[in-house]
Amino acid sequence: MNQMTSRADTVISRPDHISEDEWALRVKLAHCYHLVDYFGWTETIFNHISARLMDQADCYLVNPFGLNYTEITPANLIKVDVNGKKLCDSPYDGNPAGFALHGAIHAAREDVHCVIHTHTNAVSAVAAKPNGFAMNNFYAAQLYGRVGYHAFEGITLFQEEKGRMLESLGDKHILVLRNHGIAVGEMDVERTFFLLWTVQRAAEIQVAAGSIGGEDVILEDAIGEKCAGLTQMLIKDSGFAVKFFDAMVRKMEADRGPCW
Repeated sequence: MNQMTSRADTVISRPDHISEDEWALRVKLAHCYHLVDYFGWTETIFNHISARLMDQADCYLVNPFGLNYTEITPANLIKVDVNGKKLCDSPYDGNPAGFALHGAIHAAREDVHCVIHTHTNAVSAVAAKPNGFAMNNFYAAQLYGRVGYHAFEGITLFQEEKGRMLESLGDKHILVLRNHGIAVGEMDVERTFFLLWTVQRAAEIQVAAGSIGGEDVILEDAIGEKCAGLTQMLIKDSGFAVKFFDAMVRKMEADRGPCW
């Protein structure tokens, strides 16, 4: 067995049949599941975080259905194709409700290698409003021009909805599922987690501002464009998202102990 070290210096074993690159992705994805739980963004055993395997066409890793996010490890993540067919030997299956959304995005968007779906209270509240995200706070301004909206069609189980979801997403990286929640996607786990954090903060502040009497200060479109552009520039090549992700893993494991 080969060995590798997690960010908390916990030695874990890599099975011989899993490549080093896949194992490294499994470790990051499992940490991401634990972080989503740590921040309180889980929906019990539901919702999904997926990561595409770079060297295996049309395959991605996702959570075993029935496990809490805190029970997910690099080893028990399951591998599926874009249609949700399981491609690994595992006692677990995936949640069919996630395959239509995640499979569609992974199959269609070469620039998106990780997708996170949540429906926290704040995000779901914003998703229930006709106007969606108001780009009038520090975090929302960073999302300017990056948000698509998809009308609610019920639980996302059916293949026929894939095309409509992709059309709603277009070339954007945030899909608001109206009356439901959100899906965010980026080029790797770290950037996707940072995007999720930004979306969550934007929603929380919008909900809080809405509870206070009086009108919001409206930001000009040019300011939103500038903020979104600067944020994209910041995370593109600087390692900013990796630093943020690693710091959050260290904080989580300092509070909770090693994840596995």
